[in-house]
Amino acid sequence: MAEGAGADADDACAWAERLGWAVGLIAEDPAARGAALVHLAEAQRKVTDALARSNEMWLLTRPLGADEQYRESAFLQARRRHQQAQRGSLPDGVWGGPVDGDLAAWPGLPYVLLFLEWEARYPLEWTQHAKAWGTKQSLIRKVARARQEEAIKAKLTDLVEIVVHRAYRCKDREYVRVARAVDSADLRGRLDRAADSDSPWARCHAGYVLWLLDRPDLPNTRRVWQTWVAGEAAALL
Repeated sequence: MAEGAGADADDACAWAERLGWAVGLIAEDPAARGAALVHLAEAQRKVTDALARSNEMWLLTRPLGADEQYRESAFLQARRRHQQAQRGSLPDGVWGGPVDGDLAAWPGLPYVLLFLEWEARYPLEWTQHAKAWGTKQSLIRKVARARQEEAIKAKLTDLVEIVVHRAYRCKDREYVRVARAVDSADLRGRLDRAADSDSPWARCHAGYVLWLLDRPDLPNTRRVWQTWVAGEAAALL
């Protein structure tokens, strides 16, 4: 994982320079997505190569002892190059967070949302090229805790709607946190329409989210979800 303030303290221009190409991952045009995937593969190769070099230098400098090793310039340079490579790749580039804790004002937030939107809109491509369930879970929890400005709230509302319309994927249950954070008449209207649709998964998933929105004290646990899926939600009342 990338270390130190580094990318977390960068401005919007620095983020765009590193990860602006990733916008293509959520493009409707398959050619644009393909070009972005090629860029991603190259970025990931650079991370792999830099990590191998960093590990090599760690082994070479290990005889120096811990204190001297972490002052050795060649080793430190290899580590920095690895961290720099991570910042231009995914999922590594969206690890970390704002130095001051204000996610809503963090220039990295658009890329966190992009990573989640990519998984929501093109799950197979995401799984093939950047599968990271732990990162998905962590990012969903972060955005659910963020200060909900209107632009962020609108994007998160869209994400919840996209997710409930598909077959359940690992960590999708975490989106209940987001739904509770951005609860609104607009979101409930979208969920109502999904719950009344012809899709069995949309009916199940949207119904579950609506059910929990009406029961804020009920925990969103695996048992609660499994009971809902089994059609036994009444037993939890």
